[in-house]
Amino acid sequence: MPTYAYRCADCGHAFDIVQSFSENSLTVCPECAGVLRKQFGSVGVTFKGSGFYRTDSRASGSSAAPGKPAAKAAESVKSKAKSAAKAA
Repeated sequence: MPTYAYRCADCGHAFDIVQSFSENSLTVCPECAGVLRKQFGSVGVTFKGSGFYRTDSRASGSSAAPGKPAAKAAESVKSKAKSAAKAA
């Protein structure tokens, strides 16, 4: 179950509470009966392992376009070079 942070808008009392997703948010401060607000902080996310960078899915040294396998890209380059040589 997640832990939520609350802060009272009136007295400034801050506290954390464990609540399930199905429970309603707290609205009344337990100290002064003022208005409570949920506090949202930054979340630390760490991506570990391969596959999170654009270059991780490419073969090393390949200049393949996205969506094309390296072999097809190499064939495309060779056929363009041949057609350019024939035209010259």
